[in-house]
Amino acid sequence: MSQHNSFKSGTSASSSKRTVLKRFERIDLLKKRGQWKQGKIVGLPKTKPEE
Repeated sequence: MSQHNSFKSGTSASSSKRTVLKRFERIDLLKKRGQWKQGKIVGLPKTKPEE
């Protein structure tokens, strides 16, 4: 039985850039940019990862 394409591990999938940041990564990025307001956890603005 062959393996489905989505289960195959390839170098392209592991080396590609992530476009979605986790919550703590977004908070760190906003702190670095000076846009972080203390206490506001819900409704964070969209951020693009640094390149």
